[in-house]
Amino acid sequence: MNRSLVITRYATALVKYVQESGEGEVVCREAETLVNALAKEPEFSRALASRDVLADEAKHRLVSGALGGKISDGMSRFATLVISHGRGDVFPDILRNFITRYYRSIGVRKVRLTITREPSKELMQRFYDLVKSKTGDKPVFEVVVDPSLVGGFILDLEDTLLDASVKRQLDIIRNQFIIRNRRLV
Repeated sequence: MNRSLVITRYATALVKYVQESGEGEVVCREAETLVNALAKEPEFSRALASRDVLADEAKHRLVSGALGGKISDGMSRFATLVISHGRGDVFPDILRNFITRYYRSIGVRKVRLTITREPSKELMQRFYDLVKSKTGDKPVFEVVVDPSLVGGFILDLEDTLLDASVKRQLDIIRNQFIIRNRRLV
C-alpha cells in the first residue's frame, strides 16, 4: 500500500479515537515526546522499523520507556496496533501527521518562528494576528533565535514558508551577481 496513504489512515484513525475518548491532549503530548525521542535516537527508529530483530512486545516496551514508563491507554493501544501490523517503519511519520491533524481539529496551528533575537511581546502579537487572520486557527509559536539571519525572520506554518530574512535577500543578490558575471565571461 502507498506509504503516504498508510500514514494518513493511521493518523486519521488516531485523531478520531482521541476525539471520541477525550484523550487528545495526553496522546498528543506523548506523540510529541516520541517524535523528539525518535529524531534524537536513530537506533530507536531502526529498532521499531526492524521486523526480525525485536519482538513486538520489546518494541512496545521501547515506546513505553521513551515516555518514562507512563503511557496512556490510547497511546499504548495505538502503538500496539501499529507495531503488530508491521508499520513500525512509518511510526514517526504517523505521529507527526497525527499531531498536525489533531491540532487542526481543535483549531490550533503550530508555527515555527526563526528570528535574530528574542521577539518583544508586541512583535509576537503582530505575528499572532497575522497567522490568525490568514489561517483562522489559533497559532502556537516555537521561537528559534538564529543570529545568522542578520535581520528579518522566517515563519514556517507547516505547509507555508515565509522567508523574510536579510540573509535570504543577500543570497538572492549574490546569486544574481554570479549569473550576470557568467554571461560577461
